[in-house]
Amino acid sequence: MSASPAPGPADDRYVVVVNHEDQYSVWFADRALPAGWTATGAQGTRQECLDHIEQVWTDLTPRSVRASR
Repeated sequence: MSASPAPGPADDRYVVVVNHEDQYSVWFADRALPAGWTATGAQGTRQECLDHIEQVWTDLTPRSVRASR
């Protein structure tokens, strides 16, 4: 009986998260979200999540700065 190989970074699953300033990041899918971050619903490999963020996060200006313009 052989053991399956341990998952590597390419096998890790991530979720896309956003904070109150509309800043995006990736987070491990199997970990609790850090305070202040909300899952957007997008998930996949790290690269898939980064590709999604590139598509949706088109204005890197924090929300508070945009609101003060």
